[in-house]
Amino acid sequence: MLVEQCAYANRWRSVSPAAKGLFALGGFVAAFVAGRPEAAFAVAALIVLATLAGAGIAASRFLRAALPPLGFLALGCLSLACSLDFADGGLVWRWLPAGWTPLLQLAARSCAALAALLFLALTTPMIDLIALLRRLKTPEVLLEIMVLCYRMLFVFSEATRDTRTAQAARLGYASLRLTLRSLAGLAANLTVQIWRRAHALHVAAQARNNDGPLRFLAPEFAHAGRDLACAAAGGLLLIAVAGVLA
Repeated sequence: MLVEQCAYANRWRSVSPAAKGLFALGGFVAAFVAGRPEAAFAVAALIVLATLAGAGIAASRFLRAALPPLGFLALGCLSLACSLDFADGGLVWRWLPAGWTPLLQLAARSCAALAALLFLALTTPMIDLIALLRRLKTPEVLLEIMVLCYRMLFVFSEATRDTRTAQAARLGYASLRLTLRSLAGLAANLTVQIWRRAHALHVAAQARNNDGPLRFLAPEFAHAGRDLACAAAGGLLLIAVAGVLA
């Protein structure tokens, strides 16, 4: 998993997750404080710079993680930029009546918020995030759902890799016809496997009578106070930049 590889291999792995969460929160606040698109884009650029230069995330990996949400954002902006209306007995294509400035502002703020979210996801493992949410008194039901979904992602990835390897060993992707047939078999096989493994997790949970939350060993962070101070300063800097350029 690309995000997990980055989360465990970056230079800020040993930084307190509370500090990284505080910096990301500062990025979210700065994104909404920014009153102009230029300010929001400046906030996004600073957060991306901190992710690449500070945490040491490779630009290619960051781009791969950002492309799917950016594509979704582009489609959303396109749907807001135009509309179809019935006028004069026909279908009329209309552009945004208020101009392009509100759409650009929305896109800029979304990019800044996305940069903050990617910073947190690419620098903090899920286990650390769950431990942080538990300290913030998040309901245990939500945390258990997060843990189970997190586990099922790896189950899905492992099952996909094993099935594709077996199919490739039998030349299942040697031609277009065989590729389509193998993909259909892969989808059918994964449906059955994921259902069975999810049922096994459900049975395991029932065997322990759902008694108590799922616990993990949380690592100790030696410089948590210093990390929080630096993160607070960084978050205030982002907010200040957004306010000055607004």
